[in-house]
Formats: sequence, structure tokens, C-alpha cells
Amino acid sequence: MEFKVSVSANPEAVVVGAEPGPPLGGVLVSLSLCMLLPSLGVSVANVALPTLAEAFAAPFQQVQWVVLAYLLATTALIVSVGRLGDLTGRRRLLMAGVLLFTVASGLCGVAPSLGWLIAARAAQGLGAAVMMALTMAFVGEAVPKSRTGSAMGLLGTMSAVGTALGPSLGGLLIAGLGWQAIFLVNLPLGAVAFVLVRRYLPADRRVPNVSRPGFDHLGTLLLASTLVAYALAVTIGRGRFGLLNQVLLLAAAVGVGLFVWTESRARSPLIRLARFRDPALSASLAMGALVSTVMMATLVVGPFYLARSLGLDTALVGVAMSAGPVVSALTGVPAGRVVDRWGAQRMTLAGLAGMAIGCVALCTVPASLGVAGYVVSLVIVTAHYALFQAANNTAVMTDVAPDQRGVVSGLLNLSRNLGLVTGASVMGAVFAVASGAADVSRASPEAAAVGMRVTFAVAAGLVLVALGIAMGGQALSRRSKGLATRK
Repeated sequence: MEFKVSVSANPEAVVVGAEPGPPLGGVLVSLSLCMLLPSLGVSVANVALPTLAEAFAAPFQQVQWVVLAYLLATTALIVSVGRLGDLTGRRRLLMAGVLLFTVASGLCGVAPSLGWLIAARAAQGLGAAVMMALTMAFVGEAVPKSRTGSAMGLLGTMSAVGTALGPSLGGLLIAGLGWQAIFLVNLPLGAVAFVLVRRYLPADRRVPNVSRPGFDHLGTLLLASTLVAYALAVTIGRGRFGLLNQVLLLAAAVGVGLFVWTESRARSPLIRLARFRDPALSASLAMGALVSTVMMATLVVGPFYLARSLGLDTALVGVAMSAGPVVSALTGVPAGRVVDRWGAQRMTLAGLAGMAIGCVALCTVPASLGVAGYVVSLVIVTAHYALFQAANNTAVMTDVAPDQRGVVSGLLNLSRNLGLVTGASVMGAVFAVASGAADVSRASPEAAAVGMRVTFAVAAGLVLVALGIAMGGQALSRRSKGLATRK
């Protein structure tokens, strides 16, 4: 299959694809591997934390930075690298990101100290940010509009596969070859990804333009600092929101104000604030953050409920929890095809409605049906989350201007990451308060059940808020199009 990518007349449109294009199958395989590696990179490290604590004779509070450094680098820089790709060329930056991810993985594998390992993980997270932001941006450039939903569904599937594969693969590699193997395994995978990107993704071609916009260094610094402050505010403290958390949250609020002030005056802003006047984009970002918060609740609260209230041992808890990633992996591509068939706006509403039903089921069904009720309810939530993700990403990325695809893709990924970070803290706190236990790992079965019901009642409320935002955003979009037509 061949395809063409048109050159935008916009003076900021710098990157276009070559024509005729490479086979669509090769494009999708390249993008899929570039989406798989970042999700595998975060999930595979979690299982290694106890081993790393023993290997480096370090307490958990220090070892957890092996995960946090990766997440902070990804979250803080994903918008900036997306914009950089818009300006300098997406394929060359994506190849650089894959190379950085691969080299940093090797440095992790040979780390002689915990500090070295944490620094290498931060570099690996930067490479992951490049891969995540530009992979979605390439869908708008290299995939026909009629196949956008299917492509987004495939990327969602690969992200879920990486998340699901990480713990089991990490456990096997650590048991057989040592903790270094969970990082060194990325060397051959990264090499393959680099070759595929170079071979199949459309080459960058610079549009002659003497007034090409510059990169917003000050905006990048402010946004990265603000996001790091917020992420630290809601993650450190081991569940207690103390003075340091408050200071960091205040710093994040001040950072938001400074960022907005700077961007409103910048000649070439990192994020054009006028974009947020688009009701469709603003609604999509808000919905993405809300539903990601809810999905994190299933990962944070689920294990405690299954162990304390339903009495499952660790192995069975893992089996029950794996239902979510497995369903995401199986439903991503079909969800994308449904979006292509029935439309992104309609399927966004359907996905959110199904998630609300699943959250209500998690409140009520496990109490009477036990583990089976929990798994079925989790399947409902996860399957409809896959549908929402495919629809929401398709709705945003389909009609984005070529010179803005990278930054908009970064914003979508950022909203998801912020939702996950917030969900880990907020929904965990809701569960702890509702269960009335100082240590949720020792909560009574009855207390854990109460915490579960309250947490997912709150989750259902968040999904309903997202549903209201979707309906309101679609109504505003229709009204705007109607006014434009009358004019």
C-alpha cells in the first residue's frame, strides 16, 4: 500500500513525509515496537525493586527512584520533545530517542551503583518520552484517515502488552540471569526498532523557510519544573501529605502561572494557549486525565481488596489483576476498528458509559459474587477504557495541523500520565480513609470492602464527570461548526 502526505502551506509546517510512502504494514510494525518499549520499560522495573534493594544495600525510599526517575523524565519532557519533533523532523528525532533509550538501557545494565542506575533510568525515560510522543504523531502523518482508529487501537494494544509482559518477563529474567538482564534485554529490541524506524517511516523533508520558529527553551524549563514539582508532591511521603508535599504543590501552582504568563508573550511558544479554546481538545485532555485516574485505582486498590477482603494469596492476586492488561491487549485493535466504523465522538460516549457501568459493578458485584464478580467488573471497565482511548486519540489526532502533531500528541500522553500519577495518590488516599485503617495492608476484610465500595463510587463519579465533559464538548463543537457554516 502506498500513501501520500501533503505539504502544509502553514509557514511552521516543517516536516512532511516522502512520497510514495513505504508499506503501511511496515509503518505499523515500527510504531508498535516504539510504543511497546516505553511501557515495558516502566513495568519491568517494578518487579525488580526488592532485588535492587538487596543488591545495592539500599532502603526502599531510595530504590523507588529507579521507577520515579523514569516516570518523572517521561512526564516532564513529553510535550517538549513532541514540539521539538514538529520543528526539527520527527523521524530523525524518533531515531535519536530510540538510540538514547537503547544506550541508556545498556548503562542501566552495567550500573556499578544505585546513583548511576537512577541517572541512567532518567536518560531512558527521556528516550521513552520521545518514542511515546512521536509514535502517536506519526499516525496522523503516515496512516490514512480511514485507518486512524485501527492504528490508535493497535498502539493501545502494544502499550497494554508492554504493561502486562513486564512483571512476568522481569521475574523470569531476574531469576535466570540477574537484575541486569531486565535492562540489557532492551539492547536487541532497541536495535530492531531503530532499523525499522529508519526503513519504514517516511523521511523528513525540510520546507524552505527563512523564518522558521525557534524552540521555546524557557517554556520547556518552566513546564518541566512544574510537572516534576507536581509529580513529586503527589508521590513522595508514602501516603502522608506533609509540609514538603504542600511546598511542592504550591511550587507547581506558581509554575503553572509563570508558564501561562511566559507562553502568552513568547514569539514561538511551546504550547499555543489559543489551542485550549478548542473545546474538543480541552475536553479530550480533561477526559484523558480523569479516566486515567480511575484506571490507576484498579491497580492501586485492587490488590489490597483481593488480598484482605477476598483472602487471595499473592499468586492469585496477580492472576486476577492480569485480567485488566490482557483485556486491553485483546480489545485494542477491535476497539480501533469500531471507532473507524462508527465514529470517534459516538464511541467516546460509549466507552465512558461502559466505564461508569463497570465502576458501579466494582462497587457492588464482588460483595456477592467474589473473585468472579471482581474480574468480570474489571473486564467491563478495561474493555471500555480501550474503546475510549482509541476514540479519544483518534478524535484529537485526525485533523491536527501537520506542524502541531508532535506537541498535541505530547499533550495527550501528558494528560494520561498526570492522571496515573494523581490516581496513585488520590485514589489510594480515598481507599485508606474509607477503610479507616492506618495501614491498608493490615485492614480487616470488612474495612477493605468498605474502602473498595467508596473508592469505586468516587471513580464512577469521575467517569460521569468525564461523560458530561464529552457531551458538553461535542455540543460546543457542533455549535461552532453551525455558526461557521452560516457565516
